[in-house]
Parts: sequence; C-alpha cells; structure tokens
Amino acid sequence: MKHTLSILVENKPGVLTRVAGLFARRGFNIESLAVGLSEDPKLSRITIVIDGDEHPVDQVTKQLHKLINVLKIRDLDAGNSVSAELLIVRVAGEGDKRTEALQIAEIFKAKIVDVDRRALTLRVVGTNDKLEALLELLQPLGILEVVRTGTIAMGRGRG
Repeated sequence: MKHTLSILVENKPGVLTRVAGLFARRGFNIESLAVGLSEDPKLSRITIVIDGDEHPVDQVTKQLHKLINVLKIRDLDAGNSVSAELLIVRVAGEGDKRTEALQIAEIFKAKIVDVDRRALTLRVVGTNDKLEALLELLQPLGILEVVRTGTIAMGRGRG
C-alpha cells in the first residue's frame, strides 16, 4: 500500500538527510521525494511517497516525531488530499512524429516549452497515472530525456 507523507520541518541544513536516513535504516524504498519552502520561509515541507504496510509506517512516523527539526507529519490518503507531479519530457519531433507529438500534447494539456528541428520539449502537470499514460503514448515516437519532480500533495480543506 502506498503512503504519501507530508512532513513539515524546520528549514535547516541536514534535516532532509536525517529524515531520508530514517527511512533507509527502516528498509523503506522512497518512491518519490519532493522538498520545498512552505508558507513560512523558516519551514520546509517534505513530501515522501513510500510503499509499506500500515504497521511499519506507523513505526517510522513515530521515529520521525522524535527528530528535533520535525514539526508535523500527515499521512495523506488519496480521498482527502490533492496531489500532482511535474514532468518535462523531450521527444523526437521530425516530420510525422512532430504532428503526432503535438496531438498527444494537446490531449494531455501539455505545454510545449521548447522546439528545435529534431525535438520537442513538453511540460505537463498531473497525477502519476496521467504522466505514465503520456509517456506510454510518447514512447513509440522516441523519448530522448525525462525529468520528474516527484509527487507533491496536501490535505483537502483547512487541514
């Protein structure tokens, strides 16, 4: 079962290393990791997606609370949160491939952010499933490079 953890931490050097290290010591593979400033510049929000059973996730959450720079942890379930990921993909774009890539981009509401004679670069935001579907359709055209942010998420409502 996948878990998306939103962790509010003090914006200080070494905090990310200690948080990620805790997951490594517990044997969790981090599937997605995104970090950025929060609404308060003194705080950062770490969003981590892991695959794990309920019990071990509870254990790692308790261990996270013991870290001095960790202020708040939420295990966000899909029904009560919004999430997104950013993908930038460069795809071959000569001749008919260009036309097909542009049609696929339009269907997925991707923005064309760079074009040259032989390639197109697209930027799209969406769920992991949406981005995987886009990549699957672009694969036959020739994907040249992919960059992804990892999932970011927040709870619905006033949280």
